[in-house]
Amino acid sequence: MEPTIKLGISTCLLGEQVRYDGGHKLDRFLTDTLGSYVEYVPVCPEVECGFGIPRESLRLVGDPDAPRLVTTRTKEDHTKRMVAWAGRRVGELEKETLCGFIFKSNSPSSGMERVKVYNDKGMPVKKGVGIFARAFMDHFPLIPVEEEGRLHDPKLREDFIERIFVFKRWRKLLEESKSWGRLVAFHTKHKLLVLSHSPKHYQAMGRLVAGAKGMPMEEVHENYEGFLMEALRLKTTVKKNANVLQHMMGYFKKQLSSDEKQELLEIINQYRQQYVPLIVPMTLMNHYVRKYDQSYLKEQYYLNPHPVELQLRNHV
Repeated sequence: MEPTIKLGISTCLLGEQVRYDGGHKLDRFLTDTLGSYVEYVPVCPEVECGFGIPRESLRLVGDPDAPRLVTTRTKEDHTKRMVAWAGRRVGELEKETLCGFIFKSNSPSSGMERVKVYNDKGMPVKKGVGIFARAFMDHFPLIPVEEEGRLHDPKLREDFIERIFVFKRWRKLLEESKSWGRLVAFHTKHKLLVLSHSPKHYQAMGRLVAGAKGMPMEEVHENYEGFLMEALRLKTTVKKNANVLQHMMGYFKKQLSSDEKQELLEIINQYRQQYVPLIVPMTLMNHYVRKYDQSYLKEQYYLNPHPVELQLRNHV
């Protein structure tokens, strides 16, 4: 369906024995299922920074906004060492053209959010960000990121994987050439996908593309990328999806019979009431797109945003 997508990932999630205790945190969905569609670029901050295996465990201490990285037992401070290494590593990762990163949750180096930060009395608050994760997200603010723990949530998993596929297509456009025509084509194919996340961004991006001919191409593409990734970070909802599905029905005003319209409306309503998953009305909609050769909808990534084998729209 798509060219191979490169994702950064915490090395332990691939089953490599790099954790402080010599263990790993193998995630079968990431290796066996998603791994069929992506190429992983593994990163283990603590090993790559020079700490051995096994090693004394580390924790974040102090100010949650600027914590220090300290060994649990001996209280040795490795903050400067890790910060310096992280700065170099994110620079190296620029060459990888990553379309996303999957971090190890709760890690003092790689946790994306809610990492424990201990105060001077040894009491933790879940307000921290791992040293490397913070450096990565600051350096690559638009690249989709997630934690493996959050990816166990079907909705978060669906949204993240959708984002990495969109980002790969956007990267491909930038690599080939920047032109008004190519931008219009990209936007046209992603319109309904953006609408399912944010009607507000859908309108703003439409205005940007419409007025792009009078602006420098570099500026237009930079602004569009910001809107695109900002929109896709907003979660789709049952209400938004149902509205998009009804919007799509409008393209069949002259083709659908009364019975077909009634059936489609019933299925959309069942989805709206959360009796059936999104894949059900989507399957019927795809059927009508093929049956009536609806050329505009045939091009919409909303109908096929990622491989069906990932089973991402099967949850209620």
